[in-house]
Amino acid sequence: MSPADLDLRQFAVLGLVAEASRLALDYFNKRDSLGITMKGEQDWLTVADGAVEAFLRERLAVLFPADAVIGEEGGGEAADAVWIIDPIDGTANFAHGDRNWCISIGLLLNGVPEIGIVSAPALDEVYVGRRGRGATLNGEPIKVSGQTNMAHSCIEIGWSTRIPHADYLATVQGTLVAGASVRRVGSGTLGICHVAVGRTDGYAEHHINAWDVAAAMAIAAEAGADLNDFFAGDGIRTGNPILCCTPGLSAELERITGIICRRKGD
Repeated sequence: MSPADLDLRQFAVLGLVAEASRLALDYFNKRDSLGITMKGEQDWLTVADGAVEAFLRERLAVLFPADAVIGEEGGGEAADAVWIIDPIDGTANFAHGDRNWCISIGLLLNGVPEIGIVSAPALDEVYVGRRGRGATLNGEPIKVSGQTNMAHSCIEIGWSTRIPHADYLATVQGTLVAGASVRRVGSGTLGICHVAVGRTDGYAEHHINAWDVAAAMAIAAEAGADLNDFFAGDGIRTGNPILCCTPGLSAELERITGIICRRKGD
């Protein structure tokens, strides 16, 4: 795919995400329209999830019919060029009126995150990353914190029902013992974006799905973060652990989490 092809996709999908953000925000501001259901334990679903994903799928099919699409709600199959969509990441927050949720759409080329666009419309924030072109928040360049001291750091530890509670608590304890503060916002996508912009110094989760990280990984990598090889093996279909952090904390967070980062140039 040529640079011009990628430019076209980046700017076209930015427009689609802006429209999808208005759609999602309209649902968010009308509490009685959400039609909240549960897919499983702490696995929330609203009408907005389906509506936003359907909108993005329909438009992508018209604009880029040769590209594959995988979405959290509608599934799909991987291909050399595939868009990975999370229509509402942080659905529990969305359903509870918490503004920490986002729309995430990333393009993978041959298994590598190439373009990432994350819109958090209730926060008026849009993150964009393009491999080799840098990362921005609302059009301004962003970079990781550069923190090197765990005792001065803030680390987000994501939680999943697919991992035993004891393993999650052990990771939290290990991070606290190392001197860091620990937080959990409830959106893996935003958690990684917050590392990219330097609001936090690391994000770790022992199992997360591809639609939660595909876009944010492109953004964080371009902002200078160290990341593990999430898409190794069958990560695109079944998920994997994720570790994203400012490079000066990689070794300590690897020790605590057991998740190994890929260094720049690897």
